[in-house]
Amino acid sequence: MSMQGKRVVITGAGAISPLGNDWTGVQAHLRSCRNAVQRIDAWDIYDGLNTKLAAPAVDFELPAHYNRKTTRSMGRVALMAVRASELALIDAGLLGDPLLTSGRVGVSNGSSAGTHAAMGDFGRMLNEHTTAGINATTYIKMMSHTAPVNIGVFFGLTGRVITTSSACTSGSMGIGSAYEVVRAGKQVAMLAGGSEQLDATASAVFDTLFATSVRNDEPELTPRPFDANRDGLVLGEGACTLLVEELEHAQARGARILAEIVGFGTNSDGAHVTQPSADTMAQAMRLALEDAGLPPEAIGYVNAHGTATDHGDIAESKATAAVFGARMPFSSLKSYMGHTLGACGALEAWMSVEMQRNDWFAPTLNLEQLDPRCAELDFITGQGRALQVDYVMSNNFAFGGINTSLIFRRWQD
Repeated sequence: MSMQGKRVVITGAGAISPLGNDWTGVQAHLRSCRNAVQRIDAWDIYDGLNTKLAAPAVDFELPAHYNRKTTRSMGRVALMAVRASELALIDAGLLGDPLLTSGRVGVSNGSSAGTHAAMGDFGRMLNEHTTAGINATTYIKMMSHTAPVNIGVFFGLTGRVITTSSACTSGSMGIGSAYEVVRAGKQVAMLAGGSEQLDATASAVFDTLFATSVRNDEPELTPRPFDANRDGLVLGEGACTLLVEELEHAQARGARILAEIVGFGTNSDGAHVTQPSADTMAQAMRLALEDAGLPPEAIGYVNAHGTATDHGDIAESKATAAVFGARMPFSSLKSYMGHTLGACGALEAWMSVEMQRNDWFAPTLNLEQLDPRCAELDFITGQGRALQVDYVMSNNFAFGGINTSLIFRRWQD
């Protein structure tokens, strides 16, 4: 275990996802071995957009205090982030606590982008030379740090705000950065995570790279991470916030502890914006192990980034095998809920912790024939795997060659 600084634990979790908004619902969906992907008929209007597939978040309720005044600066991405954070605070027993406004609690949270419709309003100005549609909150909704700023304002937080807008590692970077801040004693607790809203323009980003699945009439059969017949990713949406807290503070207030964060590693490829590097991916995992003071043998399960893209799956499997060998139990939750971009690092970390707490790990759906170019690992398929492990690792990789690796320890009082 890391001997430097304070110990850091997770004392609350809140989520909005395509699989459900609490662990009971999510676990039931995972055990059903059915994905949440659907054909989005509304996208038929976009000429040139090949994929019509996505995994929208399930409906979520907003209490009465989410009114016009308190939400006017929020697009959907910020709204989901704020609600997930409120659920995390309720779960942690800290909603309305004076601690929140003391300056000792901050936010470490991000998304790939702000609300796309607000960007469209500025796009109209460039193309049509009119400011119609632009108002006092348009920029607030589209800015890259709209989620963490709105979280801070909504709950009156006066601690530090770290915005982790780094595409597919936004959520994992949010958790890792929070862990480092709390471990260093700079804050007592942080609302950490990420969010993303579904939009056709986000799918177009990957569509132009020929990286999206076009099995438009077979949503239940895609995405297919690590499968020889995969044809690309499917976008999802959602938000997840973890309440990351200093251990002694959590124990002093009698908090329930979900897991201990013991390791975080992050680095960058420094070579190509969209082509991943197995070598630096593996090094990020080794950095997390070094941070945790653990040998590779201590890890009992690795949650894959597993996007179902051609190069990404191959590089990630090779990196994981290079660190752990073929014995490592390994699966991708994106086979259920698609790629939730800025939210995936947080949603997948939370679900990995909950699977660890329940001694059952979900399979990778649609993995029927392993791509022979992928490295050999213990790929979990079928009905999942009953497994009791002390440490789990959750990995994410983003455009720009940004790699993250988080390690969570099972909590035993």
